Amino acid sequence: MSIFEFLLEPLDYAFMQRALAVTVIASVVCAVLSCWLVLIGWSLMGDAVSHAVLPGVALAYIVGAPFALGAVLFGFLAVALIGAVRDTSRVKEDAAIGIVFTTLFALGLVLISVTPSQTDLTHIIFGNLLGLSHGDLVQVLLLGAVTFAILVIKRKDFTLYAFDPTHAHAIGLNPRMLGALLLGLLALTSVVALQAVGVVLVVAMLIIPGATAYLLTDRFGRMLVLAPVISAVCAVVGLYASYYLDAASGGMVVLSQGAAFLVVYLFSPRHGLISARVTAAKRRKLVAA
Repeated sequence: MSIFEFLLEPLDYAFMQRALAVTVIASVVCAVLSCWLVLIGWSLMGDAVSHAVLPGVALAYIVGAPFALGAVLFGFLAVALIGAVRDTSRVKEDAAIGIVFTTLFALGLVLISVTPSQTDLTHIIFGNLLGLSHGDLVQVLLLGAVTFAILVIKRKDFTLYAFDPTHAHAIGLNPRMLGALLLGLLALTSVVALQAVGVVLVVAMLIIPGATAYLLTDRFGRMLVLAPVISAVCAVVGLYASYYLDAASGGMVVLSQGAAFLVVYLFSPRHGLISARVTAAKRRKLVAA
């Protein structure tokens, strides 16, 4: 099989074309947002919100409302509950996050299990890349475009908020509103990504690309370019691997991102584990000489 046949064969199928489009869109949007999540230290919050949207999505399906509406409402509900538990008890924030997101996630599972439906709602949990409809593609495209546009337009404000919220407040910005907007975008992005990999693996797409780019550069502007590029490449590699290996497509996409992180973690020129040890060994030799 030639390289062209290898690349073109999966695209002979309409479901693979839709899967590729949705995966790339979701990967790019998640990767851009992940840069701020990693920088602010919101990895656990990303985990909480991405899982807490499940009951919102399930309820939206039950009442016939848009998935995005239910996801955003429950995303903000999760944040409010975490804050309430943290501020009104001795429980620390990490424990509050664990309590809230696991409880809401369990509620989502119960709602899915008791909801009579001709549609298999478990795809919300585990993803269903190869079963996406044209309507799913349109929804992902619209939500992804809106989220990406807001992130690009507000990137300077978000970056200042991430580095120095006090300075942001001093120049007239509202750090609380910026944080709330980021959380709302996190909920929307979770809806985009769950179409591709399901709720269980969304957090990986929201954290791994930003963490990978963070090891490659010290400049945030470059992170915003590197993260989506790496994520999109991993999306394509993972989808092709799932096709030829007959494996779970969402799992392969995330596995590809994990593999990319491992390579960067070991061999990044400035921050890689092996690269740093090699550089240290060379310095010791120069000092000894």
